[in-house]
Amino acid sequence: MGTRAFGDLEAAIMDRMWRRGCPLLVRDVLEDLNNDRALAYTTVLTVMDKLHRKGWLTRQPQGRAYLYEAVASRESYTAGLMRDAWATSDNHAVAFVHFLEQLSAEETRAVRTALEMRTPDAQQ
Repeated sequence: MGTRAFGDLEAAIMDRMWRRGCPLLVRDVLEDLNNDRALAYTTVLTVMDKLHRKGWLTRQPQGRAYLYEAVASRESYTAGLMRDAWATSDNHAVAFVHFLEQLSAEETRAVRTALEMRTPDAQQ
């Protein structure tokens, strides 16, 4: 199963969910989003319900509302997008070389650190 990029409002909601790192009510997310733009409660509720149905958010009843929580981390989501982008190439090695050529020094260090952190058991 591929990882589809979020739409604008989905991404904004997931950003709030990941930054807060705890279960949130639609009202909490709406208040945070309304610092940047005016949105209706029902709009945010609809998008959060769609994110729940897509498997990105879990929800638990709390009174007449639901507490929503992110299922996967931002990093896991990003990794899925990267993996799907890489899979579009017929030659993974060449695609990866082109990717590496575009990295900043800081990003290159992050790749090196990640490779060092990867356990030998995980390599196939």
